[in-house]
Amino acid sequence: MPVQIRDCSFQYRAGVPVIRDLTIEFQPGATVLLGPDGAGKSTLLSLIVGLLRPDAGTVRMGRLVSHARRTRSRYRRSVGWLPQRVVAMPGLKVREQVAYAGWLKGLNRRDAWANAAQALGRVGLRELSERPSKTLSGGQLRRVGIAQTLVHHAKLIVMDEPSAGLDPQQRRVLREVLNGVAGDVDLLVSAHQTEDISDIYQQVVVLDHGVVRFHGGVPEFMALAQPNVERWAEAGCPASAVR
Repeated sequence: MPVQIRDCSFQYRAGVPVIRDLTIEFQPGATVLLGPDGAGKSTLLSLIVGLLRPDAGTVRMGRLVSHARRTRSRYRRSVGWLPQRVVAMPGLKVREQVAYAGWLKGLNRRDAWANAAQALGRVGLRELSERPSKTLSGGQLRRVGIAQTLVHHAKLIVMDEPSAGLDPQQRRVLREVLNGVAGDVDLLVSAHQTEDISDIYQQVVVLDHGVVRFHGGVPEFMALAQPNVERWAEAGCPASAVR
């Protein structure tokens, strides 16, 4: 189900807008969000998952509006959120942590417990279900975070720099997990690493100072970005690429 952003603006302090009059629709499938530091990527993702409320405009998924009193609970249950840092919950084992995330999203205890096992299997951590969460590596914790987004059957999973701080082996495992998830749920992922774009994603969005500089398919993006796709994406693409 597409996420629609209409005339959306947001600022953390008066007179310094981070997002201004932004209108964009994220289509079903897997979308990667690129842009330089300070582009507004994390702010946009926080608006989409409902952590921030727009100063103006709307964020909706179908009939569900992110901050409308009558629909915000259902909206937030439809969205899974993986922040940059996944925290091990003190005293909880891995399966307990994932089940607790499902309970917070409205599942009853039985469904949360059963779904947690399934979600951990999908991210390759079933054998670690009974291990204390605090003993996991950073890459394993990142996969626990993905399991927490899967446990309540979200329609859209939003991830903020999921590969940040991971070593090459951990990034490879993460790509495999994302590839396995992408066919069943919509993904919106902000990233700096661009080497795996063509393997996972169908759509690319480049954001720069709260403005969409590019929105299109992967082949079109790669054609514009050559020969140095990573530097081009991180610096913000030229104005001629605005879609």
